[in-house]
Amino acid sequence: MRLGLNLGYQTAWSTPADHLAMAREADRLGYSVVWAAEAYGSDTVSMLAWIAGQTEKIDLGAAVMQIPARTPAMTAMTAATLDTLSGGRFRLGLGVSGPQVSEGWHGVRFAKPLARTREYVDIVRMALARQPVSYQGEHYELPLPGGAGKAIKLGFHPLRTDLPVYLAAVGPKNLELTGEIADGWLAIFFAPDAAADHLRHIEAGRARTGRDLTGFDVVASVPVVLGDDLSACADVVRPYAALYVGGMGSREQNFYNALAVRMGYADEAKVVQDLYLSRRPAEAAAAVPREFIERTSILGTKENVIKRLREYAAAGVGTLSVSPYVGDLKSGLDTLRVVAEAYAESGVAN
Repeated sequence: MRLGLNLGYQTAWSTPADHLAMAREADRLGYSVVWAAEAYGSDTVSMLAWIAGQTEKIDLGAAVMQIPARTPAMTAMTAATLDTLSGGRFRLGLGVSGPQVSEGWHGVRFAKPLARTREYVDIVRMALARQPVSYQGEHYELPLPGGAGKAIKLGFHPLRTDLPVYLAAVGPKNLELTGEIADGWLAIFFAPDAAADHLRHIEAGRARTGRDLTGFDVVASVPVVLGDDLSACADVVRPYAALYVGGMGSREQNFYNALAVRMGYADEAKVVQDLYLSRRPAEAAAAVPREFIERTSILGTKENVIKRLREYAAAGVGTLSVSPYVGDLKSGLDTLRVVAEAYAESGVAN
């Protein structure tokens, strides 16, 4: 198992300079990859391009580039450019986002996300391979019929034509698709004790193409809070858990709420959602079960970090991407260092 750093979005406490400092420290400490995210604020590409020019060895991961935000050809152009500029360090993570962002921010209908993802990845791979892009699908048709367009291939030779493609997936069908068409899975709220249920869906997808999990990268993004008081550590993660379980999407369509239900928290997930959608986020955060947070986070002392690293490795995680939940840069850097020390002592390195 390797270590990664998940910077997430630009936040109130973290300036771009803070994110760069975290990425450079992770690079110095030997972390394998730094991921950046986007929703409707800071974008992934700009952040990674900025970090690429000021780091040396660490890979640069998009977690994710939103599918509704860019055409497949634009994503292929961007991925090829970032990979070339960084000397072959880019990892392309993709996701459909959710109905609120897709339809409210990008103006793209959310219908049939699995079929759209399949077609999107097909076209991206075709473009990266410098094939003339000609595609007739349900959601994408290139070139457009009856017009002046023609099948065009990427206008420069990228450093790699087989960039690793990761998908952000939560539900069973999306996990199967990820196993079938992607090189890795970007997981959220990953609990080692529930890993088998997730991985069986990915294995089913891999089996469709005659493959197993060999070489497939399971990337778990995990909140990390260091301290002696486990309850206080869990409280730091509560607002994040409540936002996703309670407020991401609508009452009828919230993938993270459905995940919590599948993990055994049906009643609690309903309470969290009811409170959050009633604009009572503090109460929603308080209602998140501590057990749910402990199962999906790394909390406590360095000794507990070592224990949890071993559990994630045993569960099949290939890249553990830590998300330091801290209030300032110094605490973030300290967290990276403690996790690196625990990693060295845990014996989980490949």
